[in-house]
Amino acid sequence: MLLYHGSNTDIKSISLAMCRPYKDFGKGFYLTELKEQAAKMAARVSKIYGGIPIINVYEITDGFSENTTLNILRFADVPSKEWARFVMNNRSRSFTDHASAECNHDNKYDIVIGPVADDDMAMLFRQYQNELITFENLINGMTFRKTTNQYSFHTERAISLLRKVGAEK
Repeated sequence: MLLYHGSNTDIKSISLAMCRPYKDFGKGFYLTELKEQAAKMAARVSKIYGGIPIINVYEITDGFSENTTLNILRFADVPSKEWARFVMNNRSRSFTDHASAECNHDNKYDIVIGPVADDDMAMLFRQYQNELITFENLINGMTFRKTTNQYSFHTERAISLLRKVGAEK
């Protein structure tokens, strides 16, 4: 299976130290099955940080999720209550229960797979955190959103499954 990472640079070697914290599934290296989604991310990153949009292409074996030595968390393709809590907890700088299964601040999950929380969903999360809407309103607001997917790799063991096969401008 091919996975894509949108960037403003041709990534020669993945460094988890370069990854930013407080992302949807925690600090990690994020990819997608959707080349178009990676192209949009590459354009966004290039606009913010300069450089040219580059899609880094990686290959991973189709049966990787059956690897029993890795702790892999897979969410359904559509947002759920569990997914929403997980994303909000990972994005939160004030969430402190790092041992909780509802966050990945401690990289307990080697790989997490699930929907992307886009800007519209991020707005719903903020409304909920600011107590402008209830959790049920949050879930109802997410129900009709079209989502894209993401694969996040959080440990060196997980990163070792990826093989770079190219970079496209």
